[in-house]
Amino acid sequence: MLTAHENAPNFSTVNELNETISLNNFNGKKNIVLYFYPKDDTSGCTLEANQFTALADEFSQLETVIIGVSKDDCDSHQAFIKKFALKVMLLADTSGELCNAYGVWQEKEKNGIKKMGIVRSTFIINKQGQLADIEYGVTPDGHAQKVLEKIKKI
Repeated sequence: MLTAHENAPNFSTVNELNETISLNNFNGKKNIVLYFYPKDDTSGCTLEANQFTALADEFSQLETVIIGVSKDDCDSHQAFIKKFALKVMLLADTSGELCNAYGVWQEKEKNGIKKMGIVRSTFIINKQGQLADIEYGVTPDGHAQKVLEKIKKI
C-alpha cells in the first residue's frame, strides 16, 4: 500500500481520446485527483463520476484536474462520458499496470464469491508529484465533495 507524502507512482496511459497522459504532464502545474473505479456505466461509478462532474468548475478553480481510471477501453470511456456529459478525464488501464502500481487491484468478495477487481480508491497528488492523500475503499456518494474539501487544504 502507498503512503501519504511519498512520490506518486509515475504513469503513462491513454485517455478516452487515445492520447497518452503522464503524471509528468501535470507536475508543477496542477494537483491531480486520481480516482480508481470498477466499471463504466454502473450505478456507483456513475454516481461518483457525476458528482465529480458537478464540482468540476470548483476543482478547476483550485488548479486541480480530475482523472478517473478503470480497466475499460477508450471506446467504453467515450460512451460513458457522452451518455452522462462527464467533465472528467478517463484513463484506459486495460493492462492493469496503473491499478497494480497504486495497489487498487485486490481480491474482493461479493455474495461469498472471491475475485480480483478494482477497489474504489482515490489519490490526491499535489503539484510536486507527491501523494497528499490516499483513500482505499471509497463510498461513492458524497465522496467528490469530501475530496474537494481536502484539496482546499493543500
